[in-house]
Amino acid sequence: MKNYYIEQLDELESAQCPCGTTRRAFTTPDNPVATIHMVDISKDSRTHYHKKLTEIYLILEGEGHMELDGELVPVKPMTSVFIKPGCRHRAVGKMRIVNIPIPAFDPDDEWFDDVE
Repeated sequence: MKNYYIEQLDELESAQCPCGTTRRAFTTPDNPVATIHMVDISKDSRTHYHKKLTEIYLILEGEGHMELDGELVPVKPMTSVFIKPGCRHRAVGKMRIVNIPIPAFDPDDEWFDDVE
C-alpha cells in the first residue's frame, strides 16, 4: 500500500451539497484525517454547520460574501476562511472554492437550523 493518494478534482463525479455542487477527493474509509472538495457555489446555498468538522475555504474564482454566524464578510479570489465547528455558515455569490474539512468529511455531520 502506498503512503500517498492522488486524485484529479476536475475529473471526479460531482454531487449536490448545501453550498451547490461539489467534487470530493480522498473520501475513502481508510482515511479519517482530511478531505478536499472543489465546490461550485450556487445562489441558494443553505446555512449549515458541523458539530465535529473544521473547514478551511479557499476562494478560487468569483466574489461575494461568507455568512459566518450571521455576519457577512466580503471574499474574493485567494481569500481563506477558517470555520470552526458550530459556526453557522454559507457562501453567498457565484464562486468556486476549495474546501478542506478536518477530520475527513462526514455527511452525517451537516446540520441545519431551518426545516424544509
